[in-house]
Amino acid sequence: MRGFTRRAEVGDVWQWIDRSAQPLAAEPVAVDDASGRVLAADVVAAVDVPAFERSAMDGYAVRGEETVGASDYNPLAFRVIGRALPGQPYAGTVQTGDAVRIMTGAPLPAGADAVIPAEYVRDTAEGIETSMAFGPGKHVGRVGEDIARGAVVLRAGRRLRPQDAGVLGSLGIGAVTVHRAPRVRIVVTGNEVVAPGRDKGLHDIFDANSAMLRGLVARDGGALERHLRTGDDPMAIRDAITAPGADVVLVSGGSSVGTEDHAPRLVAEAGELAIHGVAMRPSSPAGCGRVGDALVFLLPGNPVSCLAAYDFFAGRAVRLLGGRAPAWPYPQRRLHVARKIVSAIGRVDYCRVRIRAGEVEPLALSGASVLSSTTRADGFVVVPAESEGIAPGADVDVFLYDPT
Repeated sequence: MRGFTRRAEVGDVWQWIDRSAQPLAAEPVAVDDASGRVLAADVVAAVDVPAFERSAMDGYAVRGEETVGASDYNPLAFRVIGRALPGQPYAGTVQTGDAVRIMTGAPLPAGADAVIPAEYVRDTAEGIETSMAFGPGKHVGRVGEDIARGAVVLRAGRRLRPQDAGVLGSLGIGAVTVHRAPRVRIVVTGNEVVAPGRDKGLHDIFDANSAMLRGLVARDGGALERHLRTGDDPMAIRDAITAPGADVVLVSGGSSVGTEDHAPRLVAEAGELAIHGVAMRPSSPAGCGRVGDALVFLLPGNPVSCLAAYDFFAGRAVRLLGGRAPAWPYPQRRLHVARKIVSAIGRVDYCRVRIRAGEVEPLALSGASVLSSTTRADGFVVVPAESEGIAPGADVDVFLYDPT
């Protein structure tokens, strides 16, 4: 075994990723399936929304000027001559003294320019009467009031939310151009690693990283291409790394400098090992490179190290390839430190923390294999390489594991 002769700085790794992970080519996707995808081109409205004047209330369509002067002492009467429903307009024209029963979203009849809400009318033998004035335009949705023809509705680079997909549907758009979702292959090494649910030997360990990585990849917009467990067989690992079809290959375990850590050598032989060893804790054995068209990330086998290396490096690449912003998808809070967060100059520290009474304190357990620490933690703090730690009473940015 040998140690790392040099460890790259986190910022250098980010620069390599940002140069290497350009957004993938665009593809059309049905609007029904577009939520969460990233637009590759601006969306311009080809129609007005609404395309016709429509009622904003259930009530009666009238000529608004005819309601002027209505009051409790001077109720004004109207003849009800028909009705208008969504998709079923009234065919005639509203004349003086006329009213048309109308539902929300129904086309406004010709001749009418206002709607009296149903709760402001009284039924009469001849029709209705109202004691309130509703001038022209009242409770009427105008043509293009929501979206005007020719307007840029959504810009390229936007990650589509469900309501965005709804707006696209309202424009009659059946498919939209988005960046292709990165195809991600997960390769889990280690003879001692056993799939959950199967029998294991006394000194074997269950595979925690696979489920974690699959969830992280899905969160970042990646599509699982394949999931392989190779043990420590160098040929199996080589085949898993070099097989075509993936945009990103995540190799869990075997990333350090031990006799069974084959992945770095195999990446270097098959392509480019750009970085191996990073000045951070945990995850110092992390690395990255390229084999063929795929970016390859070496993730330490210890679960917390694997999580940190994915979040710092591989996840950034997955997000960029899919057209998303590179930043972590974690909400942030600025909080006081209750108890010192210890670090050392020369490395970045990924420190799991709890929030108590509005203040932050580090978890006592911080080992790279103690994955349960991330479930007990509310989030994490990143201590920069030039700092020896964060003193009590200082303010610090906390990245929260949960969105709320």
